[in-house]
Formats: sequence, C-alpha cells, structure tokens
Amino acid sequence: MANLVKTAFLSRFAERYGALRKLEKSQSLYELSDGKARIYIRYSKIHGGKGTFYGLRKDDLVRLEGYNSVVCFLWEGQSDPLLLPFSDYEDVFQSISPARDGQYKAQVYIQDDGNELYIANAGRFNVEAYMGWQELDALIDKSRLSPMPKLSHSQVQTLLGSIGSIKGHEIWIPMNDRNKLDWSITDRFDCHAMLPYRYASVNDILSEIDVIWIERGAGKLSGLFEVEHSTPVYSGLLRFDDIHLVSPEIGARFSVVSNVERRSLFVRQLKRPTFRTSRLDEICTFLDYADVFRWHNRIKNA
Repeated sequence: MANLVKTAFLSRFAERYGALRKLEKSQSLYELSDGKARIYIRYSKIHGGKGTFYGLRKDDLVRLEGYNSVVCFLWEGQSDPLLLPFSDYEDVFQSISPARDGQYKAQVYIQDDGNELYIANAGRFNVEAYMGWQELDALIDKSRLSPMPKLSHSQVQTLLGSIGSIKGHEIWIPMNDRNKLDWSITDRFDCHAMLPYRYASVNDILSEIDVIWIERGAGKLSGLFEVEHSTPVYSGLLRFDDIHLVSPEIGARFSVVSNVERRSLFVRQLKRPTFRTSRLDEICTFLDYADVFRWHNRIKNA
C-alpha cells in the first residue's frame, strides 16, 4: 500500500510541477529537476481509526535546511497531502533530540475539526492549513503566495469563530470582546448566549477563554483557543491546565494561538514539569496567526 500511495502522489506531483529526482543516500528525499524545491515523503497506515505514525530521519531533515522544502505526510485514503514547510518547523526539530535510531517520532491525528501533528518531546501543532497543494504552489512560485495581513487579537478571534461556525459549531466569545469582532474580514456568525451548564465548576475560567467551539445540539466543548497576542504564552497554558485538572472529562482540544516567532517558546514552556505531570503537553496544540488566516481562507472557499 505504501508504494501505491507514494507512486500516486509522485504522479500527481509530476503533473503539477514536473519531474522529481531522488537524492542519493535516501529513499524518501526528492528534488525538483530545476532545483526549486526539495520534498521529504513519509507514509503511514492509519492506526486505531484516526492516527498515523512516522519516523523522520535527522540526516534527511538536515538536507532540507537552506532549501525551499516541505515534509510530505501521506496516509491511506487521503484526499489531499499534508505538505509542511520545513522552515516553519526547523526550530522545533532543533530544540529536541531524535530517538536512538536517529529518527524524530511524529504522529498525525486525523480529526474533523482540524488535523494535528504531534512531534515527540516537542508538542502538538494544528496543521489543517497545510492540507492540500497550496503551500507547495506558493513555495515553488512565490508570486502565488497570499499576502499575510497583520492581524490584531480581535481579528484572530473573529477568524477562529468563523472557522468554527463554518464547521457547524456554536461559538462562545467573551462578552466584553464581542463588540470588537471585525466583520469586515469574514461573514457574521452568532455568538452563544451562555456556556453549557455541565461545566459550571470551571465556568469562571471558561467564560474568559478567547474562543470556544461548542458541538451544536450536544452542549459539549470541542475546541478552546487562547490568543496570546501581547500576553505571555505561559498564562494561556496555565488557564488550560486549570481547566484540565478540574474537569479532565472535557476532552476538548486546547490551542494556544500566537505569532510564529512564539512557536519555539511554546515548545519550551510545555516542557515544564507541571504541564508534563498534568499531561497537558499531550493535548495542547500551537496554532500561529498565518495558519489561522490560511485555514479560514481554505475552508471559506471550499
């Protein structure tokens, strides 16, 4: 199955961009014949219904440095590839050590509300914005790259609320923030009047979370997003940790949202003993502003 999936991907790639050549001393590293980009291809079966497992060789990743390059994650039954710009995560890999076999261990959690990448000893990252060919299009032809606007805290809240609404969720945004939402950047959505009663024990904390997705008709929290625009990443992690410790049954996705420069800080903070002991490091993801912007554009135009 791995060869069939990989062969199909390489065929689609060649149709879009031209021939690839395999680099020496690797079974998974390829380069466009004109040298415009390098691509590292990994495949996994789906395990347990919604999870994949990958090994990323340190020696292969080193050969991506300094190039327009992506890591391609493939799995069976996939409609669009996951194409991760290596430069966006280079600092994450440099902050950790590979396993004894020389590989970084990674998993992709396939979820209706946004796929997530888990890198062992680093953390979880929302990668929904990287599903499909658009990132590689932009990498190879940078004239296609959508300009990234400078987003305010309220604009990020607006986009996250819009994404959740388009996906069919009810949306909670703190009462004091609702009049600051920017309706010039997305279609208007309704904000939920109150939080589900079942979470009364942590309602005082939940009510101040920047954006919450609520499963429509079920009163169950699906996603919690803290936008750390000028406030410390650590403060958002502490709020999530309090919620997780008091009400571990919530089972929702926790996401710290900030600018890309804070991704490595998120990784370092999540390694603190308090978050490892509570296991928040296993369920909290990082989402940068560019990811939010691209995710919104992709889902709105789907």
